[in-house]
Amino acid sequence: MKRIITILSAILLPLAALADDGMWLPSLISQRIADMQAKGFKLSAEDVYSVNQASLKDAVVLFGRGCTGELISAEGLLITNHHCGYGQIQSHSSVEHDYLKDGFWAMNRAEELPCPGLSVSFLERMDDVTGQVLNGYDKSMNEAQRDSLVKANSKAIIAEATKDGNGLRASVEALYYGNQYFIFVYREYTDVRLVGAPPSSIGKFGGDTDNWMWPRHTGDFSMFRVYAGKDNNPASYSEANVPYSPKKFFKISTAGVKEGDFTFIYGFPGSTREYIHSSAVNYITEISDPARIEIRTQRLAIQKKYMSSSQKIRIQYSSKNASVANAWKKWQGEVKGVRKNHVIDAKKDYEARFEAWAKGTEYEGITGRIEALQKEADKWNFARDIFTETAYAVELSKKNLDLKDYCMDIDRESFVVEMEAFCKYVPEDIQPAWFKEQLAKWGGVEAWSHEMFKDVESPAMAQEFGAKMMEWYQKELSPKIKEYALQIDLLNRDYMRGQMAFETERDFFPDANLTLRVAYGHVCGYSPADGTYYRPVSTLKGVMEKDNPEIFDYNIPQVLRDIYARGGFENVPVCFLANNHTTGGNSGSPVINADGNLIGLNFDRVWEGTMSDISFDPEICRNISLDINYALFIIKEIGHADHLINEMVLVR
Repeated sequence: MKRIITILSAILLPLAALADDGMWLPSLISQRIADMQAKGFKLSAEDVYSVNQASLKDAVVLFGRGCTGELISAEGLLITNHHCGYGQIQSHSSVEHDYLKDGFWAMNRAEELPCPGLSVSFLERMDDVTGQVLNGYDKSMNEAQRDSLVKANSKAIIAEATKDGNGLRASVEALYYGNQYFIFVYREYTDVRLVGAPPSSIGKFGGDTDNWMWPRHTGDFSMFRVYAGKDNNPASYSEANVPYSPKKFFKISTAGVKEGDFTFIYGFPGSTREYIHSSAVNYITEISDPARIEIRTQRLAIQKKYMSSSQKIRIQYSSKNASVANAWKKWQGEVKGVRKNHVIDAKKDYEARFEAWAKGTEYEGITGRIEALQKEADKWNFARDIFTETAYAVELSKKNLDLKDYCMDIDRESFVVEMEAFCKYVPEDIQPAWFKEQLAKWGGVEAWSHEMFKDVESPAMAQEFGAKMMEWYQKELSPKIKEYALQIDLLNRDYMRGQMAFETERDFFPDANLTLRVAYGHVCGYSPADGTYYRPVSTLKGVMEKDNPEIFDYNIPQVLRDIYARGGFENVPVCFLANNHTTGGNSGSPVINADGNLIGLNFDRVWEGTMSDISFDPEICRNISLDINYALFIIKEIGHADHLINEMVLVR
């Protein structure tokens, strides 16, 4: 174990010249700070991350369980993406008060809307606990025994770290495929209230058409306030609670951005797979992604048909539709990028060079063993992915059944396309016997659907469907998936260690796992194709060029047209590009300049670069951010909420 830590420590040391890719642990930022400063950063490592004094980490939160947010005032005011707050905005909306369509602005604290179920988590500290997690491990253990040991030790470590209560929670996370373990200790606040959101025609401008694309003109932000008890500790919702007083909040830079400016992102990236074998990339982009894209294309068409015919259904399904569409389009870009950049071939070439180096070492033949196992696992993994896109989607819809936000026709038609896809893609020999019996009984999926969805108030058949399909997954699929996953995980752990030994001059960063990370780079355009170059900044002029009242995604509010007609607003910045390494979970992350001030909110990546979860290409991988100046413009001109701006500290 000491040898592993030694290798990892050596690998993490800074090198003379580094690319802009990477998602770095803030607690180890002192090992990156020289490179950051060489590229323009003006602060110290202690300014970025400290457990002894207030630092920038204390202004960043995990928003809910899948986004990032940041504090921008001394009174608990928080900003994140519109799409991160979308579910909360939708839950407060109705035909009478359509905050999705009209926006929402609380003009005083009493008007701020409680958001039950929403929480924000501040990272208190992170520590390397590898030795504690692996205490008691010896090489005679198999992978299942090791996994049990890790879980038991992690549980004890977490219990000790959170024993003081007061909203503390913790998780122990594996890095480098289990070669290293860190504990992340958070303080979680559950009284979070909606403060402001622009109309969706601004916050979601461009809709699915522009999603993952550049140039982008989306005002993707929403605002919340964190409340606490009078002692500033987490407390359940109460009218007696007061705005949280943060250790640190971001000052707002109004200077704007230009090509070449230093940027860094502080946030919670969700998942990357930088070091996987070529066979795993092949499974993702040539087997799984294409099938899932096909299924979601049909689901989205059904939703769009009904949403375009009814304002009520549009409100009911806006959040659900956005959730389905987001990954659907991302997967398309991922497939395109991997193919265009020949990522699989590049991985195979790397593996050949690795094996040539590995001859006579403990790592010899490991890439071949991974490939063989991956091919055996593909059948079961693919069945799982299809189950997730089909039967599980039906089950989830029923579990989350809220008659306020439900359209039976959408669910029935979706059931038909989902289960027809299940029949098509899941081999008949592993399909559930109960499922095949039902198909025979009702004479096909279409007839079955009419029986299942004829009475929403009596969902017995749907409940039986969910129970039977879940039973099949848990008893038949899950054991096989886990069996192969354990074997592949063990090989990946060794392969990861082997890669580090093979490339001692390479700087390895841990894959993202929804823990706090820093990524840095600079503002820059890109060239996705021959003869094409995209500049890195978009403006309000581009919003007006796209404006079209006949197209829902491009129909901006009339008030914005009126403001623009007054003149002088053509060059208001809207969005900008940078080459920071980001992924899902980074939505809402603060984009910070060389002085540590907030210049934007990360919200997307360019379509050609979405394969960055697998392979980061600095030539075309770009993150897309909202310019904070556009948020200020919307707050003032559309929301007339100057009182919110007055809370902030603006600097040039």
